[in-house]
Amino acid sequence: MKHRLPILILVILALAAPAFAARLELPAEGLESRIDFWKKIYTQYGKDDIVIHDRVRVNLIYDIANESTVDSRLTAVDRALKEIFQNIDNPENLSTTAQQIREAIVADGVPMTKPSIDDLIENVHTQRGIKERFRDGIVRSGRYVTSFRQIMESEGVIPELALLPLVESSFENAKSKAAALGVWQFTRGTGKLYMTINKKTDERLDPNKSTKAAAKLLRDNYRALGSWPLAITAYNHGRGGMMRAKNEVGTDISKIITDYRGPVFGYASMNFYTEFLAAVDVYQNYEQYFGTLALDTPAAGIAKPVMVKTAAIKAPAAKAKPVQVADKYKVRTGDTLYEIAQRFGTSISNLMSKNNLAKPHIYAGQILLVK
Repeated sequence: MKHRLPILILVILALAAPAFAARLELPAEGLESRIDFWKKIYTQYGKDDIVIHDRVRVNLIYDIANESTVDSRLTAVDRALKEIFQNIDNPENLSTTAQQIREAIVADGVPMTKPSIDDLIENVHTQRGIKERFRDGIVRSGRYVTSFRQIMESEGVIPELALLPLVESSFENAKSKAAALGVWQFTRGTGKLYMTINKKTDERLDPNKSTKAAAKLLRDNYRALGSWPLAITAYNHGRGGMMRAKNEVGTDISKIITDYRGPVFGYASMNFYTEFLAAVDVYQNYEQYFGTLALDTPAAGIAKPVMVKTAAIKAPAAKAKPVQVADKYKVRTGDTLYEIAQRFGTSISNLMSKNNLAKPHIYAGQILLVK
């Protein structure tokens, strides 16, 4: 028995979420309030919660609504802010709702001046909670994070960026409204700089190739901009846009977020870096927020277990037979044609031909002919 304990420890380490150490290259100073807001969005507020808050001071939260109450509660917040504006010097005249909102504003450090309150009136914003989606993303991350981390390191990129899909796609091969595609959410134009994308092949749907492309893009951003916060923000805002921000404001990401007001540097770009920092923190401590989660096992042909050398568990997942009807496969959430082709020893083009697919797009619940 005494010889089995080290093996058991190795197995546990292999199945646990990979650890990521805190890095000086990922500063959070001056961004604590923003990070706190996104942690709430990831862990406290669910898909039915609509957070009414300030677009710039994101952690200044006025109310929580749902689909049926959001309009009335937005109206109430607007009315309260205008009431505060009109009673800057006479807070004793405020209604109960306005008084509560005023207290939240003061606690956030906003000066009680008419220009400041006028800005707040203009910046009321809503953000839907994604607790369920984020939790599911952590579960799916088990398929990919180990191999993604290895790819990042091999391309000279800090390994924490293997977790960027938690922000981009929740580790799903999703398609956005802007036609960004895959786990890494590449647009067609940017993707073509790093991958093969044509009528027959779209490597944005290949987890390994798209991860290598993402690593190269992030590495190129870093070389051009000189810091990881700017390189990460450029993944959302574009390298040219962040170069303009750097030239105008400097290299301090906190100062850029606070002071830079480029024409397309909006809510998404402003928050992208802090969303990422919040995602890394929640991932590292997910049991604190979600309890025990059974993370997916590494996908066949994508990620391989590390630090495990015992004969009992060294067989790769690709050898396991899927529990499916013979010659057919029911697509599960997060599956890609690449993974299915690897699993059944065939090719993407063969799967597309057998199933009359004009494009390599599949959906959960779809039945595919695989042999």
